[in-house]
Amino acid sequence: MADQLDKAVIARAYARWAPVYDLVFGAVFERGRKAAVAAAERIGGRILEVGVGTGLSLPDYSSSNRLVGIDLSAPMLRKAKARVADRRLGNVNGLAVMDAQHLGFAEAAFDVVVAQYVITAVPDPEATLDEFARVTRPGGEIVLVNHLGAETGLRAIGEKCFAPLAQRLGWHPEFGWQRLAQWAARHGGVEVLERRAMPPLGHFSLIRFSRKASA
Repeated sequence: MADQLDKAVIARAYARWAPVYDLVFGAVFERGRKAAVAAAERIGGRILEVGVGTGLSLPDYSSSNRLVGIDLSAPMLRKAKARVADRRLGNVNGLAVMDAQHLGFAEAAFDVVVAQYVITAVPDPEATLDEFARVTRPGGEIVLVNHLGAETGLRAIGEKCFAPLAQRLGWHPEFGWQRLAQWAARHGGVEVLERRAMPPLGHFSLIRFSRKASA
């Protein structure tokens, strides 16, 4: 992968996105968000949403679940807090500015960790996934929705050419499935449950990992 993203670059990028994020990405990513929520609710309980952004998905969760959301971007999180207040979402237990690579939670604190459109927008995806696994209880799940780069063909070439600009906008478009599969194999405490293509154009995927009960 290209040079790692810098946290300051990411924070600046999403501060710029905050005022228009819902308008630009709300409808485009709606099916992915709803699929992630549905996957999380198969387990239910205490759910951590990493990269909660403006809180677009928070109203979609059942009120019986207890939600915690974190994001690196304070401007995005301010919009999430306003949404929680406006919608009176009493099941949202907390929203905090936090680095996904250094989660301030105890081990096995959550039944499910959800990260939508996040894993390609962090400096160290593997270290971030390690943190997701650490705070997920044995038997719980990690649910990702994300763009995955093409392995070959014209789309792969285009994504590599676009990568320098994309880094300035806050993400890595060339991040591929193999990185996730290799992380799971090396970690040993998780296993892949599902990989499902998602719109738009099948360039995105829903991925579910189970935290092994014996780990």
